[in-house]
Amino acid sequence: MALEYCYPLKEGEILNVAHPEYPLFAVTIHGSDRERVKLSKRLVCAIKHLPLRLTIRYEKDAEKSLEAGVSKDPTLMLGDKILAEGLVSAEELTETFEHLLQAG
Repeated sequence: MALEYCYPLKEGEILNVAHPEYPLFAVTIHGSDRERVKLSKRLVCAIKHLPLRLTIRYEKDAEKSLEAGVSKDPTLMLGDKILAEGLVSAEELTETFEHLLQAG
């Protein structure tokens, strides 16, 4: 059985692992199980073609999410910076990571 090209990353898995020369972005997705999976799958589809690696941590603890400033389900964060709130479009995710790459 072939793997689906756009799939939710498992926690700790690295997208584009075969390219150690690419910068690594370690993000956290906060929210309910269902919404986290949807955002992870959309994120993989949106950025798989970009010259970057990505690893995801999933935060399931609502209290920890609130402490981090999360108010929408799901929320994508890079460190303490909110990158996306809600189930945003793949195009918006692509643009967000293109800007991160340009910023260096």
